[in-house]
Amino acid sequence: MAEHAMESKLRPAVELYTVAICIAATLLCLHAPWAVALSPEIGLIAALAYALFGCIRLRQAWDVFRYRRNIRRLPRYELTSRQIPVSRQRLFMGRGFPWTRLHTQRLVEAQDPAVARYIDPPLVQRLARGLERHLEYAPFPLSTLARFTAWDSAFNPVRPLPAVGGSALLHGVEPDEILASLPLGERVGHTLVLGTTRVGKTRLAEVYITQDIHRREHEVVIVFDPKGDPDLLKRMYVEARRAGREQEFYVFHLGWPEISARYNAVGRVGRITEVASRIAGQLSGEGNSAAFREFAWRFVNIIARALNELGRRPDYLQIQRHVVNIDALFIEYAQQFFTRTDPQAWEVVVQLEGKLNEKNTPRHMLGREKRVVAIEQYLAAKRVFDPVLDGLRSAVRYDRTYFDKIVASLLPLLEKLTTGKTAQLLAPDYTNLADPRPIFDWLQIMRKRGIVYVGLDALTDAEVAAAVGNSMFADLVSVAGHIYKHGIDHGLPASSQSADKVPINLHADEFNELMGDEFIPLINKGGGAGIQVTAYTQTLSDIEARIGNRAKAGQVIGNFNTLQMLRVRETATAELLTRQLPKVNVLTRTLVSGATDTADPHAATDFTSSSQDRVSATGVPLIEPAHIVSLPKGQMFSFQEGGQLWKVRMPLPKPSPDDAMPRDLQELAQCMRASYNEQAGQWWKASGGGPTLDFDLGRAASPGAVATEDSSTREAP
Repeated sequence: MAEHAMESKLRPAVELYTVAICIAATLLCLHAPWAVALSPEIGLIAALAYALFGCIRLRQAWDVFRYRRNIRRLPRYELTSRQIPVSRQRLFMGRGFPWTRLHTQRLVEAQDPAVARYIDPPLVQRLARGLERHLEYAPFPLSTLARFTAWDSAFNPVRPLPAVGGSALLHGVEPDEILASLPLGERVGHTLVLGTTRVGKTRLAEVYITQDIHRREHEVVIVFDPKGDPDLLKRMYVEARRAGREQEFYVFHLGWPEISARYNAVGRVGRITEVASRIAGQLSGEGNSAAFREFAWRFVNIIARALNELGRRPDYLQIQRHVVNIDALFIEYAQQFFTRTDPQAWEVVVQLEGKLNEKNTPRHMLGREKRVVAIEQYLAAKRVFDPVLDGLRSAVRYDRTYFDKIVASLLPLLEKLTTGKTAQLLAPDYTNLADPRPIFDWLQIMRKRGIVYVGLDALTDAEVAAAVGNSMFADLVSVAGHIYKHGIDHGLPASSQSADKVPINLHADEFNELMGDEFIPLINKGGGAGIQVTAYTQTLSDIEARIGNRAKAGQVIGNFNTLQMLRVRETATAELLTRQLPKVNVLTRTLVSGATDTADPHAATDFTSSSQDRVSATGVPLIEPAHIVSLPKGQMFSFQEGGQLWKVRMPLPKPSPDDAMPRDLQELAQCMRASYNEQAGQWWKASGGGPTLDFDLGRAASPGAVATEDSSTREAP
């Protein structure tokens, strides 16, 4: 094939003419060399030369046929979870290729109307699809014909295209795919995955999570799933069992507290002020709300300090109880303080209490318990100084009506976190040894290299889901700061400490529903503690709407070094990628023809004509927003490693016969499917998983709670 200024593969395979001539010449030289004046020996050499040249031209013709077929239908690509490659240096994404100027050139050439017959479905395909529509309700045996034409098999000559939508051109422009991967060193810079609904974000998360679970170093894996995807939960447990890590697997689910592990978001803190920061940080700080937020922070901090001095671990229930009625905490702390510092004080307080009535009670103390008023009068007379007691005194000195107004913004948040069975999960009873549900905290999970699935049941109650998710993120920020300063094994014996940093893989599906101000420092500074965030959402507008500030939304986006974009429907979101890409020069061909008459009647020629084929270079974007909007399901552009653009298609999930779960987790997954109606489309129908085994557990799949099962037959790769 001669070298030309422009590559052209959308054309007839004219190389076959040369192949036919070479075959004829080879046969002639072998069987009748005398016909071309050759001796038998020279004829054999000539036949070999013709055969070699014919093979070269046949290969060139095959490239043209393969390219034309790739444009219309990509080869099927599916893997079982066991076939997903796991590397200690790279993160597998799928099959793809680096997108270069050549692919932009091919994309431009494919838009030429002259080659439309190579792009559009052939006539027989269009006839078959039309036949299926007309025979949809036809009686037997006509309905059998429609089922045959719709048969998804390689033996079907009119096999329908996969129901992935989009433009096959975007991946078909490169028939020579390779394994696409991301260096693990890039993950600490965080990854943002953008894609509209039902295009494969959660399935891409499954591919990544599978590798994180199976990596030899036993990395920490934390998954936030606001909507509750049953296939994602199933995949995590199955992979944890295959990796021998089922004892490290925890399920936290607000929708099913009966089998969920328990978690206290304010139970482990480095400084006691973190309790107030995590709770008040979820309140609005805009406009007039800022003052109420500051007061709420101060009031929660007073309660947390008092509980800490009393030897209690703060939790949402205790804080909510004392926000509603601060008097009981004031009396309890004063009693302990007097017992420690002034044993005779309590007798004086009882005497003062007996003398109180409505007339001699200060107006601002009306509505308070008499004992509270008596303690306040005693402390005012004695001028006792104690930071915690002074804080409690300042709270009870407020007028009761005024106090209720200024804590009104705090109470709805606490009600969300302490109502119903949610309180059992977020305010666990550490003394109840009969409760089989484990209690975990993030530092414990990171030390034991745990795997955590967090289902927030956002489809049922988005407000509570957001509140709990924000609390967990705030806790993670605190733990990240502790690890950054002291290391993950701080406080453990020196023999058990390890110098290596433990990768903490945090996957946040629909993360815009969980994000608040505490998420910004998590991605901004969490990398120093080994936290690697992979966030999945639909559009940039989701992030901005959640935060309520364009500058903060830009701050969040700016902390993601790797951007992976599936099909999106918002042009502004697509431009987040396309504006970072350079322009490239593509070649365009222009056919120019013309004729010129001769004015001299005595000239030998009447006119002259010319025909030219001009090639010119034009600057165009490497890809445009329209290309991202038309991506098929399961395909994406990955902008990584400081400017490399990869076109990737992820593997279709292929069921494996050993996808077994304990009975309680099977029931949870079935309820999630029924409640959320999250049954994926036809494209993801293969992700259901094969037969399952039942186990009688009766409690959460967590350390000490998972029975030992016999290994089932596994599908050979």
